[in-house]
Amino acid sequence: MRKVYEYGPIIRSKRQEKHIKAKDLAADLGITPAFLSLIESNQRKPDGDTLLKIQEILEIETEDLKKKVNPDLVNKTQEIVKIPSIEKLDIRPEEAEEIVRINPKIAEALVKLGKENVGLRGENIEKKSVEEIFPGEQVSDFIQKFDNYFPKLEDFATKTYEKIKMNNRARYLSICEYLKEKHKILVKDVIPPKKKLFSKIYYPEKKEFYLSDLLTLETKKLFAAALVAQIEADDIIEEYLDDFSFEKEVGRKVSKVALLNYTGAAIIMPYENFYNEVTKYRYDLELLQNSFAVSFEQVCHRVTCLQKKTQRGIPLHMIRVDRSGNVSKRFSLSGIELPRLSGACPKWNVYSAFSNPGKITAAVSKMADSGEKYVCIARTVEKGIAKYGEEKGILSIGLGCQIKYAKDFVYADGLNLKDEKNESKIGVSCRKCNLIDCSQRAFPPETRGYNININQRGVSIFVNE
Repeated sequence: MRKVYEYGPIIRSKRQEKHIKAKDLAADLGITPAFLSLIESNQRKPDGDTLLKIQEILEIETEDLKKKVNPDLVNKTQEIVKIPSIEKLDIRPEEAEEIVRINPKIAEALVKLGKENVGLRGENIEKKSVEEIFPGEQVSDFIQKFDNYFPKLEDFATKTYEKIKMNNRARYLSICEYLKEKHKILVKDVIPPKKKLFSKIYYPEKKEFYLSDLLTLETKKLFAAALVAQIEADDIIEEYLDDFSFEKEVGRKVSKVALLNYTGAAIIMPYENFYNEVTKYRYDLELLQNSFAVSFEQVCHRVTCLQKKTQRGIPLHMIRVDRSGNVSKRFSLSGIELPRLSGACPKWNVYSAFSNPGKITAAVSKMADSGEKYVCIARTVEKGIAKYGEEKGILSIGLGCQIKYAKDFVYADGLNLKDEKNESKIGVSCRKCNLIDCSQRAFPPETRGYNININQRGVSIFVNE
């Protein structure tokens, strides 16, 4: 995807959010409503003085004006225009991206209407049913809308941390003691029955919270902190959930779990302390993991939340996959387009990480369509409870940023950023990648034409020259 820094839609969105009429803002700026309309549709760029006035009136930070279009919304809009009832209009991928760039609200409406159209006409039923079975897509959309940053929950978490910290850290025992003293809730580490394993069970009426003693200490600590959020920050969480249109109630519930875990992690890794150590150690994840006594996945989640205007971290993307290629978590602030559900490019190092379990691998990834370069790291993590002789679940977590942030990202130190031979050319998926001369291509591209030659074959059946 090409770089897009046009900020007209941001200005329009902020004006509408503040309930300011276009004619009134134009009058305050000393321009005509027609010219303001051109600015908001990216057909004209304001001069420096006018832009500064807009920022002052609408309270827009300069960093906010540099935000790219939402790559996930672009992806969904491009998919919607490919359903049979719309495909005959021949809307090209770049035209779908233009819709998102000019007016993201219209794009969201198209996606919603397109999904309803799919249900009525029976188009792509198999794909739609997969998304409905697991509401992870709604959770990803919810998190993406807020850029994975919830300031009211951060404030709550910081205040809670100040109450429960012990030796400048939020520890498991101190959280348990807080629950006991403040809410009369007894936290019990118990061995679950052999026939019915569990991770946690909360009995509000008995004021007892059972945690499986087979869990790691890091997981127990997160669950205990999340219970504090469940009891004390429920109104804040519901307020955020009310600000999003969920298609199904189950999507709302899973998103609530995500916010509870978000808040629990923020209590354990309070924003200012965490930000200071992140910048000091340049995102050394394993060092941060040990410093805050958390799991690798927990610290990966937390580094993507640093979006406070006065203490902003590197814009990162995060993806979690299993060995079959299923995508169970995804979030992007880096501008990279992440695959949905499954079928991602096998060249991503998030997949090769399975060959080196437990080891962080770093690579320079170059997107085949846009040429945009990213520093990407990946590492596997074990999940679940398993006894000797039983195999634990294993997942791979990928994290990355644009190459321009390499100096602040410790994992770029061992990479030769100027040597193009070391770059890994990747796409989002085979369907969306135009790199046809690829030995690992599994499907033909939607982005360009191809031909089949019975008498000649290149690196794949789709290459015959």
